[in-house]
Amino acid sequence: MESRCAVRGAVLRGVEAIPVTVEVSVGSGLVRTSIVGMADTAVQEARERVRSAIKACGFAMPNQKIVVNLAPGYIRKSGSGFDLPIALGILAASGQIGPEALRDRLFVGELSLDGTVRRVAGMLAFGICAHQQGLGLVSSGEEAMPIDGLDQHALRGLWELAGERPLAPVRAPVAARARCAQQTADFSEVAGHEAAKRAAQIAVAGSHGLLMSGPPGSGKTMIASRISTIMPPLEQEEMLQAAVVHSVAQEDMEPILRGERPFRHPHHSATMPGLLGGGNPIRPGEVSLAHCGTLFLDELPEFKPSVLQGLRQPLESGRVCLTRADGNVEFPARFMLVAAANPCPCGYYGDDAHECTCTIPQIRSYQARVGGPLLDRMDMQLDVRRLPSKSLFEAGRGTSSQELREGVLQAREFASWRRARMEGAAAAPRSMSSEEVIASCGLRDAERDFAEGMAEAHALSGRGLMSCLRVARTIADLEQAQEVGCAHLAEAFGFRIREGQG
Repeated sequence: MESRCAVRGAVLRGVEAIPVTVEVSVGSGLVRTSIVGMADTAVQEARERVRSAIKACGFAMPNQKIVVNLAPGYIRKSGSGFDLPIALGILAASGQIGPEALRDRLFVGELSLDGTVRRVAGMLAFGICAHQQGLGLVSSGEEAMPIDGLDQHALRGLWELAGERPLAPVRAPVAARARCAQQTADFSEVAGHEAAKRAAQIAVAGSHGLLMSGPPGSGKTMIASRISTIMPPLEQEEMLQAAVVHSVAQEDMEPILRGERPFRHPHHSATMPGLLGGGNPIRPGEVSLAHCGTLFLDELPEFKPSVLQGLRQPLESGRVCLTRADGNVEFPARFMLVAAANPCPCGYYGDDAHECTCTIPQIRSYQARVGGPLLDRMDMQLDVRRLPSKSLFEAGRGTSSQELREGVLQAREFASWRRARMEGAAAAPRSMSSEEVIASCGLRDAERDFAEGMAEAHALSGRGLMSCLRVARTIADLEQAQEVGCAHLAEAFGFRIREGQG
């Protein structure tokens, strides 16, 4: 006689968990366990883990034909998270546990050979999936999901199912509602560089890309590492989006749940999959781990040109789309790009204190490694000069992160109020069309003539001109001005037109 049971599970697809029904049939036939439904190697290996775990916990492995179907069949199933629902389906179908404990719940977990349930990558994504399906979540319980209204239960091992004991509830972490942790670094520690601090404030207020160029020791990395201290805390929706990416990548979610925006600093030896995502199994890259935060690329020309050019699509669309034989996988990638670069291979081109030893062809070749299309997408470009040694004794006296952050928050609040008065106000600054950017500036004839003259004099592309207008709009927001004036435009063009540029 054949008996069947169905258990709810899920599979990761990018940062989304897709519901999967684990159907188990136990009946007469050749004694073997078959898993069907586009299961990869890790899922097929579940047969041995499940068999050992069931026996180790005092249950009996049915001496019958077992068929496990993972539906729907057109989705490729991967990962070890199906161990738990498969084992429970076998136990329920063979009558060793009651089906009541399986109803209205989604099960995810890997099994060790002794029956212990282990956590898997992407538990937050599985929790969101369960909540959307109106189901409870049963896992190892090692990490509680910060999802209001989600019924969570812990199953430490299969032995806890003996005697039909109720599963232990898991409470959502309080950290999800905690305030942002106190920052240790501060812009006041950066001696001088008030112009660079101003540029950082403008960049954060408008989420503009920022490229800093200067000799070694000029303070580029110190400035970049403190940009996160002036960023506003994560909103609830942003927090969940960023935390899901970190959960899938098995990165620490705790800072995200405290409201801190991600700050990623990959080495210049990063590969294309490491930066953009990929591999087998597919894993989010640094651009996705920086979602809703900052991606800092130090020594920008040292990155492989092909890797850098891969940033163009995420910067435009705010997501990474990876194409595989079984379909497309998308990862969110809306981040603020901050980069630092030396002006030449030796680093001292244009430095008053050190003589540059590079030839002109070497300098041009080094600067060309970044590529014009990527540079064109950097809204702000800043030359950072080395300061005199006496300036180091002024550390702690300059503009602090708190002062800069207050300006950022006020500018963003004013920008939200201003956009609310316009049609199509919901559009974010980077997603606005050229017509919307021009309309938001409210340019009069004098300002329009000034902008056109600067663009023609310096041969700016259409994207370059729009970038200048976006930056000028942000500068006006910092001053809470409804219309962009010539002073705002002049400062914005100053961040776009660098020394030596025609």
